[in-house]
Amino acid sequence: MEIEKAYFRRATHSFFEQNRDRNIPQKILLQGSELLTDTKQLAACNTNDNRYKSSILRDCMVKANPLELPNISLTISRKFIHLLHLVMINVITLTVTTPALAKSDMYEKLVSTIFEEEVRPNRYANRSEVDAFINELVIHEDFDRATLKKIFAQTVFSETTAKLVAPPSTTAKKNWQAYQSRFLDSTRINNGVRFWNENSAALARASQIFGVPEEIIVAIIGVETIYGRHMGNFRILDTLTTLAFDYPPAPNRSRRMTLFRNELANLLIYAREQHIDPFSLYGSYAGAIGIPQFMPSSIRAYAIDFSGDRKINLTRNVSDAIGSVGNFLKMHGWETKRPIVWHISPDLNSQRIAEKGADGQPDPHHKLENFIKIGLLINEPKLNLSTELNTPILIVDLPTPNQPTEYRIGLKNFSVLTRYNRSFFYAMAVYDLSEAIKAARRN
Repeated sequence: MEIEKAYFRRATHSFFEQNRDRNIPQKILLQGSELLTDTKQLAACNTNDNRYKSSILRDCMVKANPLELPNISLTISRKFIHLLHLVMINVITLTVTTPALAKSDMYEKLVSTIFEEEVRPNRYANRSEVDAFINELVIHEDFDRATLKKIFAQTVFSETTAKLVAPPSTTAKKNWQAYQSRFLDSTRINNGVRFWNENSAALARASQIFGVPEEIIVAIIGVETIYGRHMGNFRILDTLTTLAFDYPPAPNRSRRMTLFRNELANLLIYAREQHIDPFSLYGSYAGAIGIPQFMPSSIRAYAIDFSGDRKINLTRNVSDAIGSVGNFLKMHGWETKRPIVWHISPDLNSQRIAEKGADGQPDPHHKLENFIKIGLLINEPKLNLSTELNTPILIVDLPTPNQPTEYRIGLKNFSVLTRYNRSFFYAMAVYDLSEAIKAARRN
């Protein structure tokens, strides 16, 4: 059973500190009900994909603690998930019924068997592959060799990062309903409305400049970091160096190492351009940074100063994050005032046609007319079908085990959402969350 001790200690401690002297059991029980729903889902999660399980657990911790918590990713055993579920039931119950217990050292006892993250220093000093990488940066990017040697001498190998990117031992079946429920919840919807209200001017300006609806920008930030509440606690230089030179065995290992070496180079160039200490940058185990979780190459290509302070800061400046998300989508082809998704009629013939047309391709490559001619019906009462027959579309399949697969029509803007994260599930979750936030704010 492996988990970072500091993560769980701080999470539990924050829960106690937040509630120790407050007579607000209703609020605590509400947070607890959301938390326990997620831990039940996690306990029933029939997968060995630690990345999926750890992301659910981080959501649990954020829901239990409005305070900002570290985002150290976890490797989790099923035994531990059941233990966590029982522990959090007791934490919630005891905090409500006996506030004095919150002042005790209970939380220390709860984590007495939990271990620190594994890191290994001195792994990248005087290593041939690293030296070759340094040579490339010296020759092509005009870096100082001694400076880079010093940086990599201080960079450490992250065992946790290597474990989390490793392919799972068994491949879990895709589950759209479980995935959707993680993001279409009261925490992201209610906080999305609050985020929109607090940043309405920046969102309106971004929408006007880039043509991207406010709710889409809000939903992306909500899915990525719950509006900046967990941006990651991995030192980016360590994670990218680990993935660039010590990516775990996988069929695509060589390609992934090349990708992460490019990201590592972009990180060092970005730090130099912005006069930032590269060791000061923290984010996800995969190297994503800030409120919108941009990789270093995306920061250099798409991040903008949207607040007018002549700096780009995606970690602390919400306006920069909002503008950068809008710019990213526009640069990838977002079409202003165009739909994202159309719903398909539930009749059997339409569903069969959709099933045959779902080929997994992320770009619109079919004409809508081709499907209409063979009987596909669209469930969009306001759609003027005659003006859209030549519109390029794709069929999005959203499977759930032991349930009929859900199909929808994706347009160009849906395809653009997959450029942020190359997953139909991700893009559709962003769309569904955006619609829920918009409806909640209207009401």
